[in-house]
Amino acid sequence: MTVQPSSSSPVTTDTLAAFSDAWNRHDIDALMGFMTPDCIFQTAAGPDACGTRHVGTEAVRKAFAGAWQAVPDAQWVNGRHFVHGDFGTSQWTFTGTAADGSRIETDGIDVFTFRDGKIHLKNVFRKARPNLPAAK
Repeated sequence: MTVQPSSSSPVTTDTLAAFSDAWNRHDIDALMGFMTPDCIFQTAAGPDACGTRHVGTEAVRKAFAGAWQAVPDAQWVNGRHFVHGDFGTSQWTFTGTAADGSRIETDGIDVFTFRDGKIHLKNVFRKARPNLPAAK
């Protein structure tokens, strides 16, 4: 069963699992359906203390899609989700292939703030780990 976000119901761990599934399907429209209109996405890396901050649906949509452009086979596996009121987390292992053929496998966590049954803030934290040799 696919869980769709609703402004009339709170975010649950099933909601976060469905959000994660949309990432793994590379389904940008589904992902944006989970976000508030004034959503914020803070990346794991960037020039600011928060990484790089993207604000609003168009900026967030572009940043989300950029993950698949950089790593076309990107997947977030072994998801574990937690929700408490307007706060939640998703822990995962990010896997994929870099442009040079090296393999990426690193653990991370998303920290969420919810509003009106949707994700308002997605703040990413990821372990810094060198890429692995290309698969033979």
